[in-house]
Amino acid sequence: VPDAPQSWPSYLCHSLISFLGFLLLLLTFPISGWFALKIVPTYERVIVFRLGRIRTPQGPGMVLLLPFIDSFQRVDLRTRAFNVPPCKLASKDGAVLSVGADVQFRIWDPVLSVMTVKDLNMATRMTAQNAMTKALLKRPLREIQMEKLKISDQLLLEINDVTRAWGLEVDRVELAVEAVLQPPQDSPAGPNLDSTLQQLALHFLGGGLSSVAGGLSAPGPDTLEMVSEVEQPAPPVGAGPSPKQPVAEGLLTALQPFLSEALVSQVGACYQFNVILPSGAQNIYFLDLTTGHGRVGHGVPDGIPDVVVEMTEADLRALLCRELRPLGAYMSGRLKVKGDLAVAMKLEAVLRALK
Repeated sequence: VPDAPQSWPSYLCHSLISFLGFLLLLLTFPISGWFALKIVPTYERVIVFRLGRIRTPQGPGMVLLLPFIDSFQRVDLRTRAFNVPPCKLASKDGAVLSVGADVQFRIWDPVLSVMTVKDLNMATRMTAQNAMTKALLKRPLREIQMEKLKISDQLLLEINDVTRAWGLEVDRVELAVEAVLQPPQDSPAGPNLDSTLQQLALHFLGGGLSSVAGGLSAPGPDTLEMVSEVEQPAPPVGAGPSPKQPVAEGLLTALQPFLSEALVSQVGACYQFNVILPSGAQNIYFLDLTTGHGRVGHGVPDGIPDVVVEMTEADLRALLCRELRPLGAYMSGRLKVKGDLAVAMKLEAVLRALK
């Protein structure tokens, strides 16, 4: 916002006082040089106010300030980031979920960033939170889960419409659905799963549901009967009942088709999962993403794992179904990590491969 033009008397007084300040600087040099000369790095600009009027941005390099009549403010031009803390929101279909966002931004006009907004970080944070709230209130839960990238791009445009007038540009917005606290009101079966794992979960959980249904009376005309679409192979003659495969093992085994050399080069770590079953027992699984296309299986890995992760079977299911993020699970205490936390958070790359 440019300053209003000065009147002739004001311009004369401004020039006279500036000349006296410069003369004082010369008479007291080099002592005054320690206070009047400022070194500005390449990634910064200095906004100078001389007698209350703004000047063009100064820097990089050496900047001369006149004593007593100049004030200045540094502006960092590097890309910065902040996170919108997870907050509870209600979607269009009545689901309650905990949603946050990661935002990266940079200042493209130092003068506007100083002149238009007093607290730039707080204003940008509030704008991002309001835009996220308005966008998610209009969408059902399934759309939020399946189209997070599209929603993030729309949030990027909406936030930039506001912040560009402040001399600030948002480069990236990533929506983070931490957890689904309440399923949609019109879907009593619970929150939707990713299509890849939905049939698998029904396959492994169907046996337990069928056994419960078998102890009840025959379904009436208004009763919904669950029928498994996967035909169970008949047990061999003379063999006893086969032990039921744990749900956790089935879900982890489902990762095998998604493992690739690209994922191995991106993660490059070996994980050991200590999964606590509902009965209280603990099963051990591994995910080795150090060589080849990667491996996943039951038991401990061949070598020493980089990270040991401990969680319940229900939390593992929520993690693989993208209802829970690794960082959110760790912060809430549902995910215990032994080893490098940064390596453990690389599990997010594995979850993205399930899309």
